[in-house]
Amino acid sequence: MPNVRTLGNVPERLTETDSAFPVPTLLEVRGEVYFPVAGFAELNEKLVAAGKAPFANPRNTAAGTIRQLDPKLVVGRPLHFRAYDLLRDDPADVPTYSEAYHALHALGFLANREAKVLTDIKQVTAYAHKWETERQKLAFNTDGLVIKANDRRLYRRLGVVGKAPRAAVAFKYPAEQATTKVKDIFVSIGRTGAATPVAMLEAVVVAGSTVQMATLHNESEIKRKDIRIGDTVIVHKAGDVIPEVVEPLVKLRNGSEKIFKMPTHCPECNTKLVKYKAEDAVWRCPNDACPSRSWKRIEHFASKAALDIEGLGEKNVIALINAELVKDPADIYTLTEEQVLKLERFAEISAHKLVAAIQAKKNPPLNRFVYGLGIRHIGTQTATDLANHFRSLEAIGKATIDELAEVEGIGEVVAESTVEWFSEPHNQKLLEKFKKLGVQPQTVKKVGGKLSGKSFVVTGSLDSLGREEAGEKIRALGGTFQSSVGKDTDYLVVGDNVGASKLAKAAKLGTKQITEAEFLQLLKG
Repeated sequence: MPNVRTLGNVPERLTETDSAFPVPTLLEVRGEVYFPVAGFAELNEKLVAAGKAPFANPRNTAAGTIRQLDPKLVVGRPLHFRAYDLLRDDPADVPTYSEAYHALHALGFLANREAKVLTDIKQVTAYAHKWETERQKLAFNTDGLVIKANDRRLYRRLGVVGKAPRAAVAFKYPAEQATTKVKDIFVSIGRTGAATPVAMLEAVVVAGSTVQMATLHNESEIKRKDIRIGDTVIVHKAGDVIPEVVEPLVKLRNGSEKIFKMPTHCPECNTKLVKYKAEDAVWRCPNDACPSRSWKRIEHFASKAALDIEGLGEKNVIALINAELVKDPADIYTLTEEQVLKLERFAEISAHKLVAAIQAKKNPPLNRFVYGLGIRHIGTQTATDLANHFRSLEAIGKATIDELAEVEGIGEVVAESTVEWFSEPHNQKLLEKFKKLGVQPQTVKKVGGKLSGKSFVVTGSLDSLGREEAGEKIRALGGTFQSSVGKDTDYLVVGDNVGASKLAKAAKLGTKQITEAEFLQLLKG
């Protein structure tokens, strides 16, 4: 993207400084854009000197900057790119991660010089403890390090559980803590209506940024921790990102502290808060037109994991709502450049780019559209499962609880929330509005191929490819890749270090068990 090309340390041309790794014709470099500590401090100094508010933290500022519509703004901020992986069509070209780092340096990329090959767990432990204190000397902020198998062939063989590779472990350092006072507690309404208590704090610096608010999660959590207005509390950043109150310092109480009482009505629209089930921990605003819910729903719809509409972040969404140009996600497709240009945040180029970005997403992938609708309990993977099973939005909307529950990985809770969402009159009107505006998610086409109608489960580790890679090859040939053996499973692919439970279930159901070699033969046909 144009913004990345403005970064000074992203090479316009690859160098060839190492004959051991000549410049290839095709490669993929993965990495991360970040704000160096010194550069972030310098930027904030300039902002303060100009009478402007400084940015809160380098991580969010880097993310917000790289998503800007105008590359000229990006040029004015000293962002850096740090590469951490290099991929080739033939994995044998880069057999280890240490060679990948070496090659990245040779090609002209900035990659961690701190990366090191260690041979046993004692060395790993010592290395991790060393950087717990020395990380403060780095040019960038970090809350931990990643430990992974150096041999990429072994990395693939170990496979993936969900989205987590078995061959990589994140080692997190204890979150930095600080003490401050709770000035007040207010309730924030999320896009699903969740009413979340938030503590207003006396400003305190935690993990490199100023914290003035922290989540308290829900009413039960406040009671469990006995957090009161006026308390001196310990705060940290969960995952070094989200401010959170750890506990109150009870011994410092002087009697002026007040016990928080959950409001009975939404602070945004005055609708009575409800709990859909008696056992729910969260109170919710049921008003779909609640102003707070509206902008968060639109922001979610446009987010990277959903429709990925560039330029439609929180501030721009709020500006559009305040100008009464949009009220729900479908309304964004009615926007014109002339309307957007009237807002202070936009110039001619940025207005054109925003409208073009929105119109380009009129036929989104079904799974992204379903996730973007913001149905409770439906994340990215569940949206993908629903899309692959039902293949169209209409089919998902007509499915019964029993039909939804038949989909692998979807239980009763998800099935109920899905049926409930599609049955709500205001959601039906939203879908009808999308349709009238020409927004039609893509139908998932059934892939024909030599494995059509066949279902596979893989158990154990395969020598030639990882579990997810095997799944992609099965789906590409029209087959179905399953996570567990069922009545409709045709083949159980048996690798090394297998679990006894899947073998036993396959034997009980009469599922055909095949070796890795037989599986590869099926793929070749």
